[in-house]
Amino acid sequence: MRIGVLTAGGDCPGLNAVIRSVVHRALTGHDDEVIGFEDGFKGLLDGRYRKLDLDAVSGILARGGTILGSARLERARLREACENGKDLAREYGIDVLIPIGGEGTLTASKMLADAGLPIVGVPKTIDNDISATDRTFGFDTAVGVATEAIDRLKTTAESHQRVMVVEVMGRHAGWIALESGMAGGAHGICLPERPFDVNDLVAMVEERFDRGKKFAVVCVAEGAHPAEGTMDYGHGEIDQYGHERFQGIGTALARELEHRLGKEARPVILGHVQRGGTPTAYDRVLATRFGWHAVEAAHRGDFGQMTALRGTDIVMSPLADAVTELKTVPVSRMDETESVF
Repeated sequence: MRIGVLTAGGDCPGLNAVIRSVVHRALTGHDDEVIGFEDGFKGLLDGRYRKLDLDAVSGILARGGTILGSARLERARLREACENGKDLAREYGIDVLIPIGGEGTLTASKMLADAGLPIVGVPKTIDNDISATDRTFGFDTAVGVATEAIDRLKTTAESHQRVMVVEVMGRHAGWIALESGMAGGAHGICLPERPFDVNDLVAMVEERFDRGKKFAVVCVAEGAHPAEGTMDYGHGEIDQYGHERFQGIGTALARELEHRLGKEARPVILGHVQRGGTPTAYDRVLATRFGWHAVEAAHRGDFGQMTALRGTDIVMSPLADAVTELKTVPVSRMDETESVF
């Protein structure tokens, strides 16, 4: 069997672990051949690929990013790929394509599968918002980075009697903010799933200062937004990939809190530091298991499916289940935080 593999969308700790696992299982377990397309679906359309052998993936298990490169694909080029799905498979002589990516990549993968290209998907996203799997690799690393940042910011906030607003990733799902905020003991957590009232945050900070706790840390997801009428904050434009350009809730909220409280407030935007660097042990193991099972699924002919974690088991799930709706933070998880944050 000749297997094609690519990484698309935003980069994520653990991508290289999947690539390494696919190559090892394919070559040593099945005597397959593996080629890697460069820069995601763009490489697939432009014919940019290279052979992946054991030497090519040596030493990449603990590396962040992706050795194949990644890129987002404009919708017009995605339609072009779908129109030529079967031709692409014949052109490269591949029996299956294993795309590794998030919701956008899996949506494109389903479209390609429907167009006749044999697909076995692998889900990745630091946002943990793919509904068909309990966890995605990269999330554990991102939460660890954000938690460490909150831990560090607490001491400097206390030293200077400041309010620190830590903005983490999470466009439509607030899993990183929820779990890093809980783990780091943030005093306020703002999620995209529930509009926040800035008056509640003001009251929380004032109550802390009245008790002699002269600092506060608020963890806010990039997609969080204030309840209507509580704070001036607008929606951004839609970019060429269909994503909203957020206006910077961390900066806006810090400015608003400083104005209302008369106390120093500072935003800290973690941004892409959450995506980079060495994946945690958990993410390396999950990514490796996903890669192994993707190759096995390819040999069974389980096309149009993706790997998924259910409990502690890896199962196969239809791509359609992954892209029907995002996995957002449920009310029950938000309620758990209210008594302590």
